[in-house]
Amino acid sequence: MILVAPEIPGNTGNTIRLCANAGATLHLVQPLGFALTDAHLKRAGLDYHDLAPVQVHADLDACLGAIGPVRVHVIETGGTRLYSDVRYRPGDALLFGCETRGLDEAVLARFAPADVHRIPMRPGNRSLNLSNAVALVVYEAWRQNGFAADGTGARSDS
Repeated sequence: MILVAPEIPGNTGNTIRLCANAGATLHLVQPLGFALTDAHLKRAGLDYHDLAPVQVHADLDACLGAIGPVRVHVIETGGTRLYSDVRYRPGDALLFGCETRGLDEAVLARFAPADVHRIPMRPGNRSLNLSNAVALVVYEAWRQNGFAADGTGARSDS
């Protein structure tokens, strides 16, 4: 899971909790709109060190270099495919932009249009809250992989 330049601590806090429950690592790409020690994260009850692995990267290149050669699925309002039409595999990375601007054109240009996905919304509405969008896509990818807890295909709730 990759968040590029997240601005709202509560969204990142919710995403940390989501990653903990889904067994994912959260990669944060700077600049961050807050400090990870921010009181807003603590107020949400999130001592992130205890919940999920969180890695902070200076830029997107550093992040992608750290996670290695993986398929990257970009989630953006202008995506060409519905997120639910994608076939996710273990190890895939999901990339989301910041709350107020999404991803800039330079970032989007790095990916093939077929790798940029959207969440359907009614026309004229604003985008979903970032942590809600992350939850939709993470759980769809996890569902497609049998809610595997350890990559073996075994259900984590069995």
